[in-house]
Amino acid sequence: MTTIYLFGSAAPPVFEVDTVIRDLQSRGVDVCLGLTPTAADWLREDLPVLEEMTGYPVRSRYKRPGRPDVWPKADVILFAPVTANSLNAWALCLTANFVVGVVAEGIGKGIPTVAMPCVNATYSAHPQIDRSVQTLRAAGVTVLYGPGGFEPNQPGERRPYPWQMAVDAALAERPQA
Repeated sequence: MTTIYLFGSAAPPVFEVDTVIRDLQSRGVDVCLGLTPTAADWLREDLPVLEEMTGYPVRSRYKRPGRPDVWPKADVILFAPVTANSLNAWALCLTANFVVGVVAEGIGKGIPTVAMPCVNATYSAHPQIDRSVQTLRAAGVTVLYGPGGFEPNQPGERRPYPWQMAVDAALAERPQA
């Protein structure tokens, strides 16, 4: 069975993560959910249900050194939604939070990784966003951003987040049996 680490930052699409978990599981995927600290706070009331759905603890913090890992090894990582903060921290290898640390290590470990940012047009105008996207793509990360991927909306504008695109891209990265 394929194991996907599904990671999310604190952006509105993170509230739909239960639907994404069900979709992945319906395709025969084992899902481990990791959240940035703010995303975990946003979903605090839902964490027990999400843990029951996946069968694993939802993680937002590093484990203590010497403690066993509670998750199986990842075959693929899907980081969506990725905020400007998480995207830039990842590209700069600033690993203060668990999910950014795992995806930063994932590059070195060669774990296929798909990322879909969720930034509005004002953030996307900042030059660091494009630099971070370019850095991650150069490191082998599939970043679904720009034409053919997530396209920034205006601040306050609500459009459906293209979860299916992210899920399909992650499933395409699965190791072939």
